[in-house]
Amino acid sequence: MEKRPPQQIKVELTEPAAEGIYSNWVMMTYSPSEFIIDFGRFLPGLPKTKIYSRIVMTPQHVKNLLRVLEKNVSTYEEKFGEIRTLSKDDKGREIGF
Repeated sequence: MEKRPPQQIKVELTEPAAEGIYSNWVMMTYSPSEFIIDFGRFLPGLPKTKIYSRIVMTPQHVKNLLRVLEKNVSTYEEKFGEIRTLSKDDKGREIGF
């Protein structure tokens, strides 16, 4: 079998996308064919949050994303130390994820 050279993909980053969207809240739903991931901001004292971005992906792409996230978090922690998250003892202080 003939090996093909890796395909180069040109990525365009528009100015609005480059600014990014801060999110401290996420909700995920899924069906057999897709995952829907909504990102929002939760502000203390307010009874609701607003969705700022929705990503729709196939289950295969979500699993690949999970692998990439795990690898990058591991690399980050090797460089900067463990990322602390809230524990079960922090009841009432949960926010976002």
